Amino acid sequence: MRTCTLVVGAGRSGIGAVHLLRQQKAETILLEQNEKAQEEAIRGRLLPEDRDWPKIVIGTPPEEDLAKIGQAVVSPSVPADAPLVRQLEGLGIPVLSEVEFAFRSDRGSVLAITGTNGKTTTTSLVGAIMRAYSSKVFVVGNIGNSYAKEAGQTEPDSWSVGEISSFQLEHVTTFRPKVSAILNITPDHLNRHYTMQCYASVKERITRFQSAEEVCVLNYMDPWLRPFGTYLCTPRVIWFSSGERPENGYYLQDGEIRKITEEGDIALLRMSETQLMGVCNAENIMAAIAITEAAGVPIGTILEAVRAFPPVEHRIEFVAEKAGVRYYNDSKATNPDAAIQGIRAMDRPTVLIGGGYDKNNTYDEWIDAFDGKVRELVLIGKTAPAIAACAQAHGFTDITICDSFEDCLRHCTEAAQPGDAVLLSPACASWGMFRDYEQRGDVFKEYVRAL
Repeated sequence: MRTCTLVVGAGRSGIGAVHLLRQQKAETILLEQNEKAQEEAIRGRLLPEDRDWPKIVIGTPPEEDLAKIGQAVVSPSVPADAPLVRQLEGLGIPVLSEVEFAFRSDRGSVLAITGTNGKTTTTSLVGAIMRAYSSKVFVVGNIGNSYAKEAGQTEPDSWSVGEISSFQLEHVTTFRPKVSAILNITPDHLNRHYTMQCYASVKERITRFQSAEEVCVLNYMDPWLRPFGTYLCTPRVIWFSSGERPENGYYLQDGEIRKITEEGDIALLRMSETQLMGVCNAENIMAAIAITEAAGVPIGTILEAVRAFPPVEHRIEFVAEKAGVRYYNDSKATNPDAAIQGIRAMDRPTVLIGGGYDKNNTYDEWIDAFDGKVRELVLIGKTAPAIAACAQAHGFTDITICDSFEDCLRHCTEAAQPGDAVLLSPACASWGMFRDYEQRGDVFKEYVRAL
């Protein structure tokens, strides 16, 4: 009888899934496909109360284990076309993302945010607003806190605020937020999703099981999302826009966020009243206002929380000013579109750090966005030659390629002049040089603060 749950991957999502399964007293196999992993180390990563619960398998699950599996919960790092996933599906075993698995146990309401860029800031801001409104709020998902780990604590009046990646949407079959949001869709993760059409369709899955009575918040200026919201989106659409005025929702005009109402447009707040900078953050704020108003939060509570909200770590984060040079950590900019927002936020000559892991992105629009602001482009990682060639093709030649991150940081310190900025906004993932973008940003900040 297939009564066992297979959890694939011993990272944050897998650890959270084991925790929820132990609470459910469900038989569990935790599979770590890295054959170099050690069982003792894996158990050490589990929550203390869960360490004796699962059977741990390293490498390939044996046939006798496969015969017991009734469902599988896969890590976001496991692609939908991975051999193991195909094998499980071929055996008729349902494959769930951790988000789908957690949602089935969530007794409260869900607010879910996806998009290529801005997810972390928007999710964090929505979380801050909801905490000003309710005492039962869980901020979960791709932001670094496993949804499954928290799902067992939810109650009918609680709120789960989720940052949801495209990877986490690949295996959803009932996931149904009260309010969803797609912030933007720009090229990213094409080494996994292959085409923009596939990538966009996966992002749009966040709305797939919503009803017409529920809400989806969309970016009016996004060329993928305007037709989707106009013709294809089932839930009621609320727009936000940093350019044209939409038919409903919120828009930015001369640095002021405005709301469209039946009685006429009203001013909500000016960006200068907030602690965030750049048009990208104006979009994040509008999305957060739209999400939380749709959830029933009074506008006064929302605006008070927005004004108090500090910049998110690693996203156009001011680190320090040393010898007249301002240093900004934008390590979260792991694709060119996010990095465009970083350079647009700079108001001074900038020494820009770019490069890293290759996700099959192109860099032309990023180079064009330099717009006279970039004094020098300092490159690292596998993508450095390709970015340098692209920059030169666009007529930008002030380029230095460094062998290591440490050499890069030393060079930037020497190259920057008083009145300049040094901006870490790589337009690439950190893999191969760092564990993740957070470690990359932390190393940058440690270096700057020690100057």
